[in-house]
Amino acid sequence: MSSKIRLPHNGLALVSDGRKALVLRNEGDELYPNLKVDKVLEAPENPPAAQQGTDKPGRAFMLDQRGAVEQTDWHALAEQRFADEVAEAFEAICFESGVKAAIIAAPPRTLAELRSRFSEQMRKIILAEVNKDLTKHPVYEIEQHLIAT
Repeated sequence: MSSKIRLPHNGLALVSDGRKALVLRNEGDELYPNLKVDKVLEAPENPPAAQQGTDKPGRAFMLDQRGAVEQTDWHALAEQRFADEVAEAFEAICFESGVKAAIIAAPPRTLAELRSRFSEQMRKIILAEVNKDLTKHPVYEIEQHLIAT
């Protein structure tokens, strides 16, 4: 990263994707960060699409024309619901503990979902958004990606 992100003591980082979210608290300071896992959120099991809906998409008839209706993407819907739950939980954690600064890291689609769900008050405490999927990395690597030391 070219610019340094300085997360103050007790600042929070949310690292999320469509299936898992980590809430990390900086127990260090801005110069010497020390991220620790505060909470882990996981999406419920998401079975294969064939087990979730009908086997073929429906048909639509309009003005003497026929067309197929696009099949529902059950996995995308589940990821959207999970992003909504994560945004709500993260916002509650931030406001209940009086957090003044936060960083969000997620892949593009999840980041967009989270961003659209945060309140205006929450957006004011977000220092940075990192467009990366870091959920599968160990905490010390997440720390290196998020906070330049």
